[in-house]
Amino acid sequence: MSVLVTGSAGRVGSRVVKRLLDAGRPVTGFDLRSAGISHPAYREVVGGFDDRAKAAEAVAGTDAILHLGAFMSWLPADRDRLFSANVEGTRVILEEAARLKLKCFLFASSGEVYPENVPDYLPVDEAHPLRPRSPYGLTKLIGEELVRFFERTSGTPATILRFSHTQDATELLDPASFFSGPRFFLHPKIRQQEGFGNAAAVALLKQADDGSEALVLSRNEAGRPFRMHITDTRDMVDGILLALDHQGAAGRTYNLGATDPVDFAEALPRMAELTGLPLKTIDLPGAGVFYETSNARIRTELGYEPRWTFERMMNEAAQAQAQATRAS
Repeated sequence: MSVLVTGSAGRVGSRVVKRLLDAGRPVTGFDLRSAGISHPAYREVVGGFDDRAKAAEAVAGTDAILHLGAFMSWLPADRDRLFSANVEGTRVILEEAARLKLKCFLFASSGEVYPENVPDYLPVDEAHPLRPRSPYGLTKLIGEELVRFFERTSGTPATILRFSHTQDATELLDPASFFSGPRFFLHPKIRQQEGFGNAAAVALLKQADDGSEALVLSRNEAGRPFRMHITDTRDMVDGILLALDHQGAAGRTYNLGATDPVDFAEALPRMAELTGLPLKTIDLPGAGVFYETSNARIRTELGYEPRWTFERMMNEAAQAQAQATRAS
């Protein structure tokens, strides 16, 4: 089965491509930039998803499509790009795919469609109302509707996976990481909040800044520690490939991610131990981040079992740092 993977240069997509190639499957990658993969069974189309000519070239000769690519941003200036990539791009790919007799179309959505951090109830399951509050979440919800319309009108089996927040384990202890830097480290967090224009949060963070790097245990204004899911990329790839090959996934929607959420009150002291950095506890304005998402459906129906706990991810990150230090 020949598989098209959009977002083939991304964190998740590039690993999906490599796993498929290792399994002997022909793969086409489709992304705005090259994945840098050289393999006799791999071809690549570089371009935007909303470019019809490129989309037609990408889908040609394929049996299944894993539409993993998307543009992610919460900045107002990026809204046009969000809708071009995530809505128009999805529509164009689906229209080109409708010319084929596909065996499967898999769409990577997001917990932002609920959204997870403003839940009606916990844990958030697939039956939770869909009321996105960010443009990104809205584009993903529109994408889901486009996929189901395509499924009804073309007869192509489609599966929707609502992705958890995803990271490589080696990023967790890296202050330069796009995600982990501002989530866990003081100085990147200050820069992030300055960029968002959150003056009150910046003031509180700067009060704790003595000039040296530190870790931050983030809590909300009432002192409740943050809590969220952080899923290892390898577990996400396992779930995607499981859904691709499982007949029971057709027509279904699944939350895909770690089973247990990360409690910052438990994780940050361990991170401080591993890094040797001081830990600052800071109560930030607002309700903060606090949610739990259920992956019970995909575990029960497809047999999905995440292998990389957050503790295991942290230990791997520490080992990678130690190896890098010795090598230097």
